[in-house]
Amino acid sequence: MKKKADPLKFSRGLIPAVIVDHRKKDVLMVAYMSPASLQKTLQTGETHFWSRSRKKLWRKGETSGHVQRVKAIYTDCDQDTLLIEVEQVGVACHTGSRSCFFEKITPNGAKPTAPSKPDLPVFEALYQTISDRKRRPSPKSYTTTLFEGGIDRILKKVGEEAGEFMISAKNRDKKAVVHETADLLYHLWVALNHHQIPLKAIEAELRRRSSQSGLAEKKSRTQVRKKP
Repeated sequence: MKKKADPLKFSRGLIPAVIVDHRKKDVLMVAYMSPASLQKTLQTGETHFWSRSRKKLWRKGETSGHVQRVKAIYTDCDQDTLLIEVEQVGVACHTGSRSCFFEKITPNGAKPTAPSKPDLPVFEALYQTISDRKRRPSPKSYTTTLFEGGIDRILKKVGEEAGEFMISAKNRDKKAVVHETADLLYHLWVALNHHQIPLKAIEAELRRRSSQSGLAEKKSRTQVRKKP
C-alpha cells in the first residue's frame, strides 16, 4: 500500500520554489508560492507565484512573455520546499540573463560574472515570445495590439518598417539600418505567427536554396510562377 503524501508545509502562507531547467537541470530562479498560486500553477501548467513586495499573485512572463511551462513538480523530504522543472521561454531573469544566479560570492564579497545567455538563438527566442503573446494576450503588450488588429494592421507595420529600412540604407546610416532591420524582422515574425508558419519552415527553404546556385534557384522559381 502506497504511503499517503504528507501535506506541504507553508511558512506564513508561503513555500519557496526552486525553478530549474527540465533538460539541463540548472537553477533558473527561486520564488515563493502561496496555496493559491500553486493551485493556479497546477491548473494552467505555467508557473504562478506570490509577490511578497506587491502582495499579489503573478504569472511568470505575464508582461515579458517569458513564461515557464511546467514539466514536473517535486517536494523535498521535509515537505517545505518545491523543485519545479520547466521549459523556459526566453529568459528567467529580469536582467536579461537566462538564470538569476550569476553573482559569485568570494571571501572578498559578491562578484558579478557574465550573465548566462538563453539557450535559444535570439531569433527563435523572440519568435517563441511572440507566439506566447498570441496565445496569452496582455493589454500592456504591443504585440497583442498587432494581433488584435489582424493581418491588415500587421502588414501595414511590415510595409512601414520596410520603407524605413530602405530610407536608412539609402542614406548609408549604418546605425539606423541596424535599428530598422530589427524592427522589420520583429514585425515579419509577427506576420509568420499570424499565419502559424514556424521559423523551421523558413530555415528549410533557405537550406533548399543553398543547395543550388543562386541563378539556377531564381530561374526555377520564375518557371514555377509562369505555369498556368
